[in-house]
Amino acid sequence: MSELLTTESVLPPVPGAADYLALDFVNSAIALPGGRFVDLLGTPATTNQWLAERGLAPANAGVQEMCAAQLRSLREHLRALFAARVSGLPALPAALSAVNDALSGAPTAALLYWDEKHGPYRSAPCPTNEILDRALATLAANAADLLTGPDADRLTPCGSAPCNRFLLCHGRRHWCSTRCGDRARAARAYARRTQSKPR
Repeated sequence: MSELLTTESVLPPVPGAADYLALDFVNSAIALPGGRFVDLLGTPATTNQWLAERGLAPANAGVQEMCAAQLRSLREHLRALFAARVSGLPALPAALSAVNDALSGAPTAALLYWDEKHGPYRSAPCPTNEILDRALATLAANAADLLTGPDADRLTPCGSAPCNRFLLCHGRRHWCSTRCGDRARAARAYARRTQSKPR
């Protein structure tokens, strides 16, 4: 029986992931050296785990393949929008439509409740059949905040092939992790050595 994977067991979180859940979401499909690929939303069980770890679903939500597929689809649309933003290209209409559909798929207003012991409080109702809609809306809203906010100019892809993760760059750092930075530096050093050898 294989253990469920977490992002941390593959690579540490990227710079900016603590502030933007959408970065963590977009980076849940990870290309690794040697042609390996890890999809943290690859099965209903890993999708349920990913959502639960981020407070987007209860641990026992019982995510089905249809729900996991909807999340993977939104992830690819967000990846396309992030890539368009970084490249300065127009957004694909299908990607914008998918994000707007997710944004409007769940009510966002927290309702007023009253507890006899603690008094009034607000909470968003979330019946089991709305868990996916709420997760999609939350992730889409977070991505929209990133793409339209002051950190959008810091959004960049990792500069170490074959890594496909996005991050918020700090200064000159354009790698998602120390491992990717080391790999990029080693590749540059190797290229310099091979170019300087006499033929």
